Amino acid sequence: MNAKDAYIEHLENTIKDLQKQVNNLTEMILLLRKKKFGSSSEKTPREDTDIQLSFFNEAELEADVSVSEPICHKVKGYVRTDRRTKREEIIKDLPVREILCESALEDQYCIQCGTVLKPIGKETVREELEYIPAKLQIVRYVRMAYECPECKHTDRPYIQKALTPSSLMNHSLASPSSVANVMYQKYVNSMPLYRQEKDWERLGIALTRATMANWVIRCSEDYFTPVIDHLRKELLKQDIVHCDETPVQVLKENGKKPQTKSYMWLYRTGNDARAPVILYDYQPSRNGDHAAAFLKDFKGYVHSDGYAGYNKLDGIIRCGCWAHLRRKFVEAIPGRKAKDTPLTNAEIGRDYCNRLFKIEEGLANLSPEEKYCRRLELEKPVLEAFWCWLGNLTVLNGSALGKAVTYAKNQKPYMENYLLDGRCSISNNAAENSIRPFTIGRKNWLFSDTPKGASASAAVYSIVETAKANELNVYTYLEYLLLYMPDSNWQNHPENLENLMPWSKAAQTECKR
Repeated sequence: MNAKDAYIEHLENTIKDLQKQVNNLTEMILLLRKKKFGSSSEKTPREDTDIQLSFFNEAELEADVSVSEPICHKVKGYVRTDRRTKREEIIKDLPVREILCESALEDQYCIQCGTVLKPIGKETVREELEYIPAKLQIVRYVRMAYECPECKHTDRPYIQKALTPSSLMNHSLASPSSVANVMYQKYVNSMPLYRQEKDWERLGIALTRATMANWVIRCSEDYFTPVIDHLRKELLKQDIVHCDETPVQVLKENGKKPQTKSYMWLYRTGNDARAPVILYDYQPSRNGDHAAAFLKDFKGYVHSDGYAGYNKLDGIIRCGCWAHLRRKFVEAIPGRKAKDTPLTNAEIGRDYCNRLFKIEEGLANLSPEEKYCRRLELEKPVLEAFWCWLGNLTVLNGSALGKAVTYAKNQKPYMENYLLDGRCSISNNAAENSIRPFTIGRKNWLFSDTPKGASASAAVYSIVETAKANELNVYTYLEYLLLYMPDSNWQNHPENLENLMPWSKAAQTECKR
């Protein structure tokens, strides 16, 4: 090859590299536009469903010729009535204030003969929903003192004072109801303290955000921390745990700039637990050592996304998340596509994942033992076909599809571990759904001022989300804990904490939603 041919070949290679770069950048721009302006839903378009199902006919036949589609059988033709649209269902638990409309005495006579009218019955004309605004009042505890009239005149007079409930915070106006309301507004309704400050002012009291922050931090440290430690012991007893993490900004943290990311970690029980437990844990970094320390005594299955930090956990079986893998392929699907064109590789990858989730829907009501057997029968062939297809795929490095394929290949050791136990899940959606309230709240209050504040937020979110998962009224349960914890004597009698757990009979009776 002479110098001219070598130069031409060099130019051709340069053009190919530049073309790849242009394609990658174009794809990146389209993805950013889709994320900013497009729908966030990952649902497969309805028109793609028939193509997707026909694409998997071969895999289905290989799995089991006699197997029918339980989902289509159950869903087709079934009309579900939405109970929420019925007035009776909406108002059935609300108290009723009846307003009786009567005629004036001077009008209660017959216009024909002048005889006084006699009541014969009542008629309900209409029903309205009345809003009763909140109001504040001071609760003053007054203690009675008693003396013995006989011992009064002796050298040993006897005086007895009545017992009073312990104060939530000494020398403070804080009460279980007021602190529970501050927590509920911030951690359930995502209302920052500066906005709550205005609401308290409208109710007639100047309650500063600093005071409210102090209430939250003190009560979470003194009363919620023991409860969370007890919940963590319950979590570590389980065989399945779901994990996730998300950034949080803390402004005043030693050795770190305000812009540096800290992280809120989440751990929750799986479907096998007697009662759901959802715990948040604030940490200054995303180092996997934090997860290893929190789950130090845990042995079992850990569901997570593809973050490599979870590899630091010892003695566990890590299960990957097919929802995360599917999302990578969805992001690689072109924004616009001509009608009746063949499926792209990104769509084929998405459809493999869809097929697995479709099968999972049909197995939802089976016992773990039955689910284990049916997964091997129905899903194993689909998985084998997927990995075979993936291995023969040639993709452009750096493209969205290339990233999806690389992610899938890197996560392959963990993606089939959910088949080992029927109690395991195909995805980590349980953890993602549990951490979502925190991410929504973060959009409103943006950051935490100090690590103490971030830890307090983790504690309150743990109580709030665990209460939700156990079908408790969140505000009532917060007030319940703040009412009984000061006198629980849990330091000397740790067993008393069991009566305050969200699944306890007492909590279910007093705080049931």
